[in-house]
Amino acid sequence: MEQRKPRTNNGERKPRRNGQRRAPRREEKEFEERVVTINRVTKVVKGGRRMRFAALVVIGDRKGRVGFGTGKANEVPDAIRKACENAKRNVIKVPSVHGTIPHEVNGVYGSGNVFIKPASQGTGIIAGGPVRAVVELAGYRDILSKCIGSRTPINMVRATMQGLASLKTVNEVAELREKTVDEIFG
Repeated sequence: MEQRKPRTNNGERKPRRNGQRRAPRREEKEFEERVVTINRVTKVVKGGRRMRFAALVVIGDRKGRVGFGTGKANEVPDAIRKACENAKRNVIKVPSVHGTIPHEVNGVYGSGNVFIKPASQGTGIIAGGPVRAVVELAGYRDILSKCIGSRTPINMVRATMQGLASLKTVNEVAELREKTVDEIFG
């Protein structure tokens, strides 16, 4: 069967170069993804060892929505894809004031303990690997953090997410202090 050539405006056939095809349209992604860690998991069975991969992924839109997920599969790309799908189900909305958090917070998960503190403009993100991934993708520009206890990436991410989820909004903070928003954050 003869391959058809695309037509130009005046009806003539335009030759393709070396089997050239049109690229599929790329859709704009809602969330930015960051792979925090990939672990090789080995299970010893009768016939030998079974290798699988576990991936930890953080997703966010840098506008106050962030989530994390884990996935396991026989291949790394499949594990990452599963982790991204899982992360989309665990997205939370976090408050922000001038690129930082409204108040200091302590996130605890198991023996992992992450202390997060607001910082003045221009400070940048002072945070280690997994915590940095979460706060960057949440959209914060200035933040201070300290990891106390477990340094396991999954525990650090869970503790950070727990801390961010427990943040109060600007109006709630002002109400608790019995002041106006402008007096506190102005």
